[in-house]
Amino acid sequence: MVKHRFFSEFLITAAVIMTAPPALSYEVSAVTGGGSIEGTVVFRDSVPMKKIIPTKDVEVCGEPRDEPLIRVGANQAVESAVIYLVEVASGKEWPTPGKTPELDNEKCRFEPQVQVIAAGPLDVVNSDPVLHNTHGYYGKRTAFNLALPNKGQRIPVELPRTGTVRIDCDAHGWMEGWIFVVDNPYYAVTGPDGKYSIADVPPGQYKLVAVQPFIGPTEMSVSVEGGKATTLDIELKKK
Repeated sequence: MVKHRFFSEFLITAAVIMTAPPALSYEVSAVTGGGSIEGTVVFRDSVPMKKIIPTKDVEVCGEPRDEPLIRVGANQAVESAVIYLVEVASGKEWPTPGKTPELDNEKCRFEPQVQVIAAGPLDVVNSDPVLHNTHGYYGKRTAFNLALPNKGQRIPVELPRTGTVRIDCDAHGWMEGWIFVVDNPYYAVTGPDGKYSIADVPPGQYKLVAVQPFIGPTEMSVSVEGGKATTLDIELKKK
């Protein structure tokens, strides 16, 4: 698969931001008079495309096609952008644990393509009747490398530290996904409308990062007041 220039730039930048040892260890504590941060993520430039040419398992993987590297919908809203706060010392509880997060190989795509999880377990699943070799990396270092030859196969793995984990498939070179492993629960992933909301934020000044994998991270400062919603719309731009 042809790699674009900003892929490598993103990986270098994200590795610096996301894999450095955290300055603060997050502690759960009561949040009194918390505020929120909300807004919309947009991209107003031309949308970059990549050519997908399946060379095997076409009955599952589909025909050759062009796919956008940035999912942009109505009003130039960006889907699957990740928004998170860094260096948060304490605050709200993590989301109530449900089932273990999953990374599914489905129709030769990763589902979800972008997700945010806490450090810990992940189930890697194969929903296709073909062999996938799912390979995750922290930077250039392998986080896991799994052969899944059977439909319905499920293999548990651990992502023990924060960082950006890029996922590819050694059997289908065009497949690519991203897992952001975070050290605090103040994050959001935009939907098709590009909107995000981060609630129960203790009042204070924070550094906020917005990441779209094929553009890279955008950093900004944000001030949160108790009991109020701070509106912060974000325009992503090509590096």
